[in-house]
Amino acid sequence: MTRILVVEDEARIREIIRDYFFAHGLDCALAADGEAALELLRTHDYDAILLDILMPHLDGFGVCKAVREKSGVPILFLTALGGEEDMLRGYALGADDYITKPFSLAVLLAKTQAIIRRSRGETETLHCGAIALDMSAQRCTVDGEDRKLSPGEYRLLLCLVRNQGQVLSRDQLLDKVCGLDFEGDDRAVDVRVRSLRAALGSAGKQIKTVYKAGYRLEAK
Repeated sequence: MTRILVVEDEARIREIIRDYFFAHGLDCALAADGEAALELLRTHDYDAILLDILMPHLDGFGVCKAVREKSGVPILFLTALGGEEDMLRGYALGADDYITKPFSLAVLLAKTQAIIRRSRGETETLHCGAIALDMSAQRCTVDGEDRKLSPGEYRLLLCLVRNQGQVLSRDQLLDKVCGLDFEGDDRAVDVRVRSLRAALGSAGKQIKTVYKAGYRLEAK
């Protein structure tokens, strides 16, 4: 079983992540601070580390620096520090990815699985329910069958899959989907969502409309 080290000083967050990951086939060891994390790392190997930044005794930046002196294990920062300077510092120390609080457990799981696949040299494929996106080939399948998407539809679906479980407003979709090939106001997103749903066939129902809020991709 894949083993994850969760380093987080808030017990409730540690336990919620552990339970959610275990339900999806990943085993989690827990550490309440940076020193406890380094102690576990001296005697155990992990497939990835989920690392909070603001912790007592030794913060996440210190842990990341210490780990990188000896190991290339994938590290994903989870923190309330969302500023560009903090993100760049984390990446400079060797972090593989970054997620800010509050976060979606589905997105956290997807990001964790992605950095593990990259570390193993595996082809990255994103999944959500019946939908699978082969990132290297820019190929979409539904229940294993190819679906032909336009470049704009693919970019929109990729954005939704990467943020699955989260509500994205029309403005957010316009901002996030770089190069989306249409002009006009944010209602143009509705047109593209309709065409994407049609292209996905039975899986189109996974894209949920959230009244007065936007859209959310779900596994069912």
